[in-house]
This record gives sequence, C-alpha cells and structure tokens, in this order.
Amino acid sequence: MAEFWAYVLGLSLLLYVLLDGFDLGVGILYPFAPDARARDHMMQAISPVWDGNETWLIVAGATLFGAFPAAYAILVGAFHLPVIVMLCGLILRGVAFEFRGRAGERRWLWSASFAAGSYVAAFAQGTAVGAFVQELPVHDGRFVGSQFFWLTPYALLCGVGLVLGYALLGASWLVRKTEGDVRAFGYRTLPWIIGGLAAFLALAGIGVFALHLRIAAQWFERPYLFLFLAAGTAAAALLVWSSLRRRDAWPLPASMAMFCAAFATMVFAVLPYIVPFSVTIPQAAAPESTLRFLFWGAGVVVLPITLIYTAAVYVIFRGKLRITDGDGSVEGADSRRAHPTDPAGGGGATPARSPLGREVTQSAATTTSPVLGLAWLAVAVAVLLGRRP
Repeated sequence: MAEFWAYVLGLSLLLYVLLDGFDLGVGILYPFAPDARARDHMMQAISPVWDGNETWLIVAGATLFGAFPAAYAILVGAFHLPVIVMLCGLILRGVAFEFRGRAGERRWLWSASFAAGSYVAAFAQGTAVGAFVQELPVHDGRFVGSQFFWLTPYALLCGVGLVLGYALLGASWLVRKTEGDVRAFGYRTLPWIIGGLAAFLALAGIGVFALHLRIAAQWFERPYLFLFLAAGTAAAALLVWSSLRRRDAWPLPASMAMFCAAFATMVFAVLPYIVPFSVTIPQAAAPESTLRFLFWGAGVVVLPITLIYTAAVYVIFRGKLRITDGDGSVEGADSRRAHPTDPAGGGGATPARSPLGREVTQSAATTTSPVLGLAWLAVAVAVLLGRRP
C-alpha cells in the first residue's frame, strides 16, 4: 500500500504543478499585459479552473500527512516558513481574484495583489524545491537544521527558475485559450521566457556539480535519467517550433512535457527516498492498517471523484475564448457563450454552455473544488483521530 500512496503523492504534486502552474503563470504575466482589456481577457481565460487546480495541493498535503507521517514531520519542520509564505501568496491572489471585479476605483490594488500573490507563491515553491534538491539536514529521522536553512543562493536561483517555468505555462495557456491581442502577447513573451529558462537550466546544472550535490552522482549511477533529458529536449524543440509557426495547440503540451521530464528526473534520481538520501518510502510510511483505511476511503472514493471533477471542468470549458463586444463578454470557439456578471469583466459567475446544452457557471466550478478540498481535509482529520491512543 505504501507504493500506491507514493504514486498518488507523485501524481497529485505533478498535477498541481502543471495545472496551478499555468494560472500562476498568467498572474506572473499579468503586469506586462498590453492594456486593461487584455488583463480582463487573461482573467477570464483562467476563471473557470483556477480554484479547482489548487485542490491538488490539498490532495498532496493530505496524502503526505496521512500516508507518510514521518516525512510530513520532517518536511513541515524544514519548510514551514516557505509554506506559510506560499499559502499567504495563494490566499492573497484568491481574494484579489474575487474582489478585483467589484472594487471600483480601487481595482488597481486588487490587480496588483493578484500579480504579487502569484509571484510570491511561485517563488516560495521554487526555493523549497531548490533546498529539497540540496538535501535536508536530518538525523535519526528528525530535521536538525535552522529555520532558514533553505535560504541559499541555489534555492533562490530555483525560486527564480520556477517563476520563469510557471510564466512559460501561463504564456502557453494564453496562446491556446485566447485570441487577438492576448494571444499575440503570449507569443511575444514566449521567446523571452524560453531564453530565461535556458539560462536558468544552465546555471542550475552547473550549480549541481559545483556544489557537489549527491543528486549529481545519480546521473552516472542511473544512466536512464538521460532518457528524461532527451524527452525534455524534444519537448523544448517542439515548443520552439510551435511558437515560431504560431501553432496554438502545441506550446502548452510541449511546456507541460518539459515539466513532466524535469519532475521524472528528480523523482527517479532520489528513489527510493521520499526525503532525499535520508528517509525511504517504507521508513516514512504509516502502519499498514492506516494505509488500508486511507485506501478504502480516499483512494476508492475521494480520489476518483477529484480526478473526474478535474477532467469534467476542462472538457466543459474547452475551446478558445474571445472578446466579442465592448462589455467584455467572451465567447467560446465552439459556440459556447460566457457572460461575466461584472460589466468590467473582472469576476463573478461566468455562465457557459456545455456540449450537452446544460448551463454550467464558473461559480459552480469554483464552489465544487473547496468541497473536494474539505473532503481531503476530513480524511486527514480521520487519520489523525485514528492514531490517538
């Protein structure tokens, strides 16, 4: 059962990075939009899905807490400051997203908050990843480092790198989802982001070997890691080709494939450890009875519902959006219409018609995801109560 929950943890982390990554990326690009109308269009492009994307962060946290409590204790002890900063950023951008369309003359404040929250959340996640790669100071299964052990030049570099990576996903999403000036804006930013990412990857690669990190030796001990490097290189080539040829459908899959290759490289470089080179998956796993309880509750019921919900939202709100008139209303490329309740186009429910002819609103989509998040939190609480003597 420990292996099953390790797969669930990896899947939830990957889905969070890919899905919340592009809407964080839209927030990162938000300050550089050509005008206010383009910013409204960018917000509309992520409005049906942004809240649901964050559900996978809750799934990852609940899985880590319930299935791997030893790793949870180490990682929370090590990264409680970056996690708090990240959560503050996510909360800020969530509040700003809802208040922006109703703020009137103070709308600029919530627009700035939306962008700031996106930068803060992405940078905090990147620094945590960089510190994770550098290894955590662990002794006898306990974190023994300082509160600021993660504040190193390499971790800060990784923070900048993840900001660029999310910006790449965001630009690719805009290219795929929008038309007109926002689509053109996405294509204009792609070369700059690709260049910045290339520079980051070069510096990060040099840093891994210059700092004599243990993960560097894995490239020689596990040659199959070069397959992921080759896959990432092929995806990067597809990204460059599709951006030059203006093939709207391909930049997003290519960008996501690059992230998948990087994620697979890191995972397979540290396996069987869940905390790099300190704690293995079996050592961190909860008792078998707890894992089975989680399986029959969360694994059989809540996880499939979360997957189905996520897939359904992207199917229902598929197609491009385009601004069709002066009031900021948007229309799907497959004849599904969406009319923001706020004339400024900043927020509120966004009705759209599914292929089945049923009206689905953005508010319904963003109401279901907190319910799923609460379900995962309920599972974590049940596990905690079950551990009490």
